[in-house]
Amino acid sequence: MSLFRLIILFLCFFLFQPQTVLAAAEYVGSNKCSECHLDLYSSWIVSGHRLQLRKAEMAQHSNLALPKGYSWEDISYVIGGVKVKAYFVDKNGYIITSAKDGSRDKTEYNLEDGSWSYYFSGEKKLYDCGFCHTTGYNSEGNQGGLEGIVGTWHEDGIGCEACHGPGSEHVENPAVRTLRRSRSKALCEKCHQRGGIDHRPLKDLGLVRHHEQINKLKEGPHKGLTCLNCHKPHQKASLTRYNCVICHSRANIGYEKSVHGKAGIKCIECHMARLPKPAIARASYVGKVRTHLFKISIDADVNMFKEIKEKGLKSTFTKGFVTVEFACLSCHKSQDKAWSIKHAKEFHKRHKSN
Repeated sequence: MSLFRLIILFLCFFLFQPQTVLAAAEYVGSNKCSECHLDLYSSWIVSGHRLQLRKAEMAQHSNLALPKGYSWEDISYVIGGVKVKAYFVDKNGYIITSAKDGSRDKTEYNLEDGSWSYYFSGEKKLYDCGFCHTTGYNSEGNQGGLEGIVGTWHEDGIGCEACHGPGSEHVENPAVRTLRRSRSKALCEKCHQRGGIDHRPLKDLGLVRHHEQINKLKEGPHKGLTCLNCHKPHQKASLTRYNCVICHSRANIGYEKSVHGKAGIKCIECHMARLPKPAIARASYVGKVRTHLFKISIDADVNMFKEIKEKGLKSTFTKGFVTVEFACLSCHKSQDKAWSIKHAKEFHKRHKSN
């Protein structure tokens, strides 16, 4: 066969294939997924993931207060506003950092008590959070033509396709076109990880900066686990599988009959103490969300943080454990570190003999 005929056959094969074969999968939206997966959709719809970013017309029914001088007509999006705090994006796509008249004011709304905190006060703050707060993110362009927004996306918040990938081919042929189903923490770490020089948890104001769950998981004794060993991916993070006893059955012997066990205190209250810094000042050793370091040090002289200098940069990191102040004094507020160490020694062995 001549070279000319081979070229013609090649062009015919690739140029005249049906469009469904040539076209890449497209985003269809989470509502489309609900038509076949209503049970999973129903769990996801009440989770915090979908509400990481909402248009103002949707969020205004959530009983949120607004920064000083603003009305809902001045707001394009709300960031968060589910459980802990909310930030607001103006009609030009910039995160609001001052009062409507430009004066210095608190603009981060804390849902827990209705208070306000400063957030990059007075700065012109781009909304460049779309990579982690939206589905189908593209760093090019400006969503809705708003100059303060960096990038575009297909769906507000974290929808089904943020984890499973574009669903158009699956919708067209569910039996053949399966979607991504990964149990690796690599999928979660795209957003649940931050860092300075590297990805170890960073110190901030005596606590740990932001959530950084993956950072802490990698630094602690459970770095071999994945998020799905404990979390149900379509449900709220708080609906955790309390399965510590699968591996730590000996530590649990007799615990239910102990003082802590009878009080209903679970493993996570000590081993996953609330470490990251809160927007609202609480007790000295109470942060915002649960740490994923797990290990507790009862060394009286140990420092939970370490400073690293590298390539001209300096960062202070959390080590791979929690100290007794956070594990014990968040509840036993009238006690001190010495008391905590005394009672934490051989804690699990002691309650077995009670």
